[in-house]
Amino acid sequence: MATIRGGRLNGGEVGDLHIRDGLLVAEPTDDDIIDADGLIVSPGLIDIQINGGFGHDFTQDPTTIWQVGERLPEVGVTAFVPTIVTSPPEITDLALEVVAKRRPATYRGAEVLGLHFEGPWISPEMHGAHNVTHIVDPDVDVARSWADSSLVRIVTLAPERPGASEVAKILRDGGVAVSVGHTAADFATARRAFSDYATLATHLFNQMSGLRHRDPGTVGASLLDADACLLIVDGLHIADGTLEITWRLLGSERTILVTDAMAALGLGAGTYPLGDGPITVGDAGPRTVEGKLAGSVITLPQALRNLATVIGVDVASTLVCGSANPARVLRLPDRGALQPGMRADVTVFDDDMGVVATMVGGDIATGR
Repeated sequence: MATIRGGRLNGGEVGDLHIRDGLLVAEPTDDDIIDADGLIVSPGLIDIQINGGFGHDFTQDPTTIWQVGERLPEVGVTAFVPTIVTSPPEITDLALEVVAKRRPATYRGAEVLGLHFEGPWISPEMHGAHNVTHIVDPDVDVARSWADSSLVRIVTLAPERPGASEVAKILRDGGVAVSVGHTAADFATARRAFSDYATLATHLFNQMSGLRHRDPGTVGASLLDADACLLIVDGLHIADGTLEITWRLLGSERTILVTDAMAALGLGAGTYPLGDGPITVGDAGPRTVEGKLAGSVITLPQALRNLATVIGVDVASTLVCGSANPARVLRLPDRGALQPGMRADVTVFDDDMGVVATMVGGDIATGR
């Protein structure tokens, strides 16, 4: 039992949070007082697109999911969806096996919510940093196995691929969120996808057909029809002006901040893996040998701060984009809000969005 006392809840009014048995409760529980005077108290951050971090790449070695997860509370993350980029079946199968075994007995970190398979059913024209040799046509049997596993949370695919609609509906009916991404689809094709099965747009603007005056493309369809769009707000993936336009259309209701972080997260310049390709990290961000952007090295708190700085968004609205909105699209009713009955997943920030403490299921995972 514990009480987080005197924090600015959701960056607003000062109040107390009471915790018992891993849940937020209404009644005071004063056994352990955590002083949050002057600090921002937020629902725990949820990253639904992250490729790795701290020297590890999930696609290269899915067993490192737990090693990265143990460190994610350091950057305010209480739950995450490990992302496997376009890869051979043995990699996706191993990732499923790793998550199916559940967390190790000694694990003390962010909760793994399931997997995000970003590919292999994407467009060769928009492969980005993905290895084009691993791109394949959608497979109904694979889609059924993913849907039946209860271990896959999100699948990113290109709706113009042969058979994309059939597999997407199987995934949707199995409770998997279908996201449109790495796609050359025209406006009409993308709109049909959102009408029929898709709810999300993966890293909006990046590696998708753009907004043009005679074909608004996947970007236009996403801005109109997606339940939420995933944005990488690192100053590299989208320009500040583009971010401002996007925010006016999506607002806090339809924006989800993601990191798309790769193995270099938490480290410095150098060469790191992403899937089976080397990525060089320098002043221009993570780049493939061809010079393409390849994920990011940003943290969610940094993305929150960037959004607030560029757009002038209030703290409460930015926090929603990293907590309540990902919880909503993943249908997690017990996360994303500071209300009695919710999981005690809490992130405490200073005014610069620096992480002071992170609590996962009522246990302090990092900080004081």
